[in-house]
Amino acid sequence: MREKPQGALSGPSQTRTELARRLRARKAEIEDAIVTRVRAIPDPDDAQDPAYTEGQRAAVAAAVEYGLAAVERGERDELLPVLLTQARLAARSGVSLDTVMRRYLAGHTLFADFVIEVAAECGPSAGAALRDVLRFQATVFERLLALVTEEHGREPSGRLTSAEARRAAHVEQLLAGEPSGEAELGYDLDAHHLAVVAGAGADAALRELATALDRRLLTVRRREGVLWAWLGGRRDIRRADLTRTVERVWPGGVPIALGEPGRGPTAWRLSHRQAKAAWTVAERSGEGIALYTSVALLASMLRDELLCTSLHRIYLAPLKEERDGGEVALETLRAYFTAGRNVSSAAAALGVTRQTVGNRLRAVEDTLEQSLLQCAAEVEAALRLEGHLRD
Repeated sequence: MREKPQGALSGPSQTRTELARRLRARKAEIEDAIVTRVRAIPDPDDAQDPAYTEGQRAAVAAAVEYGLAAVERGERDELLPVLLTQARLAARSGVSLDTVMRRYLAGHTLFADFVIEVAAECGPSAGAALRDVLRFQATVFERLLALVTEEHGREPSGRLTSAEARRAAHVEQLLAGEPSGEAELGYDLDAHHLAVVAGAGADAALRELATALDRRLLTVRRREGVLWAWLGGRRDIRRADLTRTVERVWPGGVPIALGEPGRGPTAWRLSHRQAKAAWTVAERSGEGIALYTSVALLASMLRDELLCTSLHRIYLAPLKEERDGGEVALETLRAYFTAGRNVSSAAAALGVTRQTVGNRLRAVEDTLEQSLLQCAAEVEAALRLEGHLRD
């Protein structure tokens, strides 16, 4: 149900309509700027919870759309559930209320800066509309802060038991290269290691995997039920044996990410970093198993917001502006890359002639204004990213 608080914008205004039109034309720019500003406000737990980090962009996009709609209509619907969901996720992820509030304030301030900038472009006649818009946004923001504070406070913060907390503290110190209570962990850092990150409910599966590989198991429970684990032993693990064993014993529907095997404290840390990177892929993979060696490039791309956005805008967005939404071009490109860039094999997979595939690829080059010989790697990466994010 829509509300119209005191001070809400009155009836439709030509100036406000023009202001909203210009703001909406810069919507993508506004979203990118706010995401960048928000992520520049640090919190030590962000990197440990990809779900919270990924949720930031969805929350920003929803908030910007909400603000633009309010400028257009001069009224508002109930506050968006995604903003409150993100506040609860922040609490569960251990992100402090202070950090949450600073990020919301940064986003609100930056959106207001864009409104002021665009109003200046509209000329002196926009002054009254600008004052009304800013007053209205301030009213909405005050209510948002109150609700976010309430939501954050009612959500349990994923506290660990004292024994788990001590083990987690020792592990984090060792990961940082600091001396800690290694003896209390009951785990030999000079052994051969394989690091694992696994989903909630994976305790029994990890124990079965450790038994199958004849390894000592060290686990640390993180927020959202995610488990960090290390499998240690006196001998190295052959990659082929590891892959077969994981595929044999690991239950379906439970995501798992694995780093590279290695020996000694340095390898213990490196394998963990690799497993954490692969976890961003494992969480969303239909198979649920991600070995770092298989997903290293994709995992790195997913962590680079600028790269993800740029690849899509440079190589996919122009194709999607075609009359069919780029469906034929994208289907042809996927077949082409799946076939190892072999035109004949791609044509067979698509059920068309070799000449048809060649014509389609030349049309892609015309749209992108560059040869596929120059940008094939980038286009393939963009397609792989889109497929992963869509799944």
